[in-house]
Amino acid sequence: MLKNKVIVITGGAGLIGQEFVKAVVENNGTAIIADVNAELGVKVKNELSRELNTTNIDFVQLDITSKTSLQECIRYLDDKYHRIDALVNNAYPRNKNYGRQFFDVEYADFSENISMNIGGYFLASQQFAGYFEKQKNGNIVNVSSIYGVVAPIFEIYENTAMTMPVEYAAIKSALIHLTKYMAKSFKGMNIRVNTMSPGGIFDSQPASFLNEYKKHCLNEGMLDKTDLKGTLVYLLSDMSRRVNGQNIIVDDGFTL
Repeated sequence: MLKNKVIVITGGAGLIGQEFVKAVVENNGTAIIADVNAELGVKVKNELSRELNTTNIDFVQLDITSKTSLQECIRYLDDKYHRIDALVNNAYPRNKNYGRQFFDVEYADFSENISMNIGGYFLASQQFAGYFEKQKNGNIVNVSSIYGVVAPIFEIYENTAMTMPVEYAAIKSALIHLTKYMAKSFKGMNIRVNTMSPGGIFDSQPASFLNEYKKHCLNEGMLDKTDLKGTLVYLLSDMSRRVNGQNIIVDDGFTL
């Protein structure tokens, strides 16, 4: 479904990013791991290339909060592949104080995390969209969250060290509307912009949290990291060529 497509995945060396890379390669596309961590990015590229027996994985170091880094990334890919078909905004930059309880969040930390994340998504989208406009086609997929759609259910975090950061809610909800804004502002440019909003992804969370979370779902509860691959491939492929400005929720009914 993605044959000959060159697809950039920011944060491609992370838990979800690696699954996105696999999804692209499994559908005959070329996956670009764009990650700020060069050592990890190269390691993941080499491991996945061996695992999938493919040469269709590349790595480029990218800081989505740097215009210079983005321009260098685009220039490198254009020189090498002569095309870029899609950008998957999946990176999640944050500072060392991210994730504190609401009353413990400092204004400076809140502002920095908002700037790094939604600001980084804006900047990456702006720079790639400029390339797509000249290319006369392009596709942007933003990764949001169920907590960009509904308010948190704080009760499921009780008796754990976990919380749902206020920055996360602000970022992910803003991203859904930014998607709509960009989709309309690119009218006539043949650039699509959509959002995917996953539910929680299993990552060895405490049993008490998993049990409480599952009570709000319809069947399985927390998602497996592979559960997003089909939706991503759909949004990146020509099967969704008339889908624009939309938010697709993948959450086992959590938001109902």
